[in-house]
Amino acid sequence: MQQIAACLLHISYLSGMNTKEEILQDVVIKFAGDSGDGMQLTGSQFTNNTALLGIDLATFPDFPAEIRAPIGTIPGVSGYQLRFSSDRVYTPGDACDVLVVMNAAALKSNLKAIKPGGKIIANVDGFDARNLRLANYPEGENPLENDSLGNYEVIKMDVTKMTREALKDITMGVKEKDRAKNMFVLGFLYWMYNRDMENTIAFFKEKFGKKPEIFESNTKALQAGFNYGDTTETFTTRYKVEKAKMESGTYRSIMGNQALAYGLIAASQKSKLQMFLGSYPITPASDILHELSKYKNFGIKTFQAEDEIAAITSAIGASYGGSLGVTTSSGPGIALKGEAMGLAVMLEIPLIIVNIQRGGPSTGLPTKTEQSDLMQAYYGRNGECPMPVISASTPSDCFEAAYEAVRIATQHMTPVMLLSDGYIANGAEPWKFPKADDLPEIKVSFAESLASEEKFMPYKRDEKLARPWAIPGTPGLEHRVGGIEKQDGTGNISYDPDNHQHMVDTRQAKVDMIANYIPEQKLDSGADKGKVLVLGWGSTYGAIKSACTDLQKEGKSVSHAHLRYIRPFPKNLGDIIKNFDTVIVPEINNGQLVKIIRDVYFVDAKPYNKIKGVPITKGELTDEINKYL
Repeated sequence: MQQIAACLLHISYLSGMNTKEEILQDVVIKFAGDSGDGMQLTGSQFTNNTALLGIDLATFPDFPAEIRAPIGTIPGVSGYQLRFSSDRVYTPGDACDVLVVMNAAALKSNLKAIKPGGKIIANVDGFDARNLRLANYPEGENPLENDSLGNYEVIKMDVTKMTREALKDITMGVKEKDRAKNMFVLGFLYWMYNRDMENTIAFFKEKFGKKPEIFESNTKALQAGFNYGDTTETFTTRYKVEKAKMESGTYRSIMGNQALAYGLIAASQKSKLQMFLGSYPITPASDILHELSKYKNFGIKTFQAEDEIAAITSAIGASYGGSLGVTTSSGPGIALKGEAMGLAVMLEIPLIIVNIQRGGPSTGLPTKTEQSDLMQAYYGRNGECPMPVISASTPSDCFEAAYEAVRIATQHMTPVMLLSDGYIANGAEPWKFPKADDLPEIKVSFAESLASEEKFMPYKRDEKLARPWAIPGTPGLEHRVGGIEKQDGTGNISYDPDNHQHMVDTRQAKVDMIANYIPEQKLDSGADKGKVLVLGWGSTYGAIKSACTDLQKEGKSVSHAHLRYIRPFPKNLGDIIKNFDTVIVPEINNGQLVKIIRDVYFVDAKPYNKIKGVPITKGELTDEINKYL
């Protein structure tokens, strides 16, 4: 039986049973079903269970765009991919070892994602005539009954029937009982991968403690799935993945939007600034609003505005008043915020603008990932309107990226654009979280009151070209605000041509000067000089890291650098680039960073672009790098 291509370390027999145990190094599972089948919950519970065992993991939730697509159709398929390993992993895997499908549409839309010889666990109830028709299979064709799946090991289970049987003594309707069938599948997988169920039962108790029937139905279905694997003679092998060798410390599983929210909270506490979030819900950024609203105990204020413009202008007002103003959105909302971002640049006040990128243009692919807003972050405002741009690379990296965005905004008196994307936002990985005492200090100072005879100069600058942060109501600090050009020093309205040139140049110089206050760029892996440098940003990190590491083990001359600071670039980036014959820039867009790199460093950087709403895989990137080796 072939389950995965990873090494088989040993086989041992369990005492008193005919079941044998295989120790595996690496497994990729994908759960797929209708959007009402609870695949995201199933995947997240298996993820939490895996994290508690100290096994390294990476996830990729795959949501349908429609709120409620017709049941049984391909547009309504929801998926959750999880890779777990005894080695360090950086991607959720190129292809699946195990594909769990709850209906025919789930199989049809995900069949290309499974490795030859992999397992398909299929709920046969989801392959009746109606489901086959909705999934657009030819009349009379059932993939579970013909030879079309001959390259795979197919495990057919009537999950619906067995779930109903397990819950026959519970006084619930059939529809309500069927909602627990995903837990039957989860229980079976817990048996297959030699897991304990207690953490999931504890989750049920916490979530459904006041709804005893729902708690009981989910628990019984989970246990029934486990017992099905344990008592059915068909299944003779269980699998185990050992604990990963990771740096010692306290870890938790975290998603990108969670980590970003925690980074903002930590920065608020360290800077001693009350945080205000002005936001309007939009996929895939809404979870940041949801998460931050839970932390009123840290003085966090959240405001769900009536639209994107109200959201950012409320955050600008909070920053003007001396708070840490934050606004969150995705590409379409960032477009609406454009004029207000220009206002914040003109006012020169701290503001964090978070863009969780998704497929575009317009509403595009709302639930699919893309990196196509980099040019928008760089240039997407009227006039000469420079703004620092910072990028997160992984779910856990969102914490540090958010923390750093606050540091730059408050110490350089400027709005900062923080870029993440749907892949990072909804993905999860183990996070060794820091202690509060270990976080770097964020020093913030406000302008002090002046005697009545002194004149306040709101645009008088320090060594960083940052102007003072003046709190309204402070005696002697009265000054003008607004979007019209400022006179240097006084902040009064000015239409003088020379002054406008000077202020445009000064605002650009202030952003450029930030390069003196950020770390120099380091190589993530590989030699300092060589044939190929793979230069990435954002969520391409995992694929680039994995591909380069494998090629380096083969002795090939390839190195990897990944950018957090995209505007301004680290001061030594140009020197690094010059040390390589070829620079490859992989992006989930049509080539945006590569254009900026060519413009700034006059190098013929080579793009590798994928715009399908899904991440770049390690395999396809390895093939691309090899072309230049």
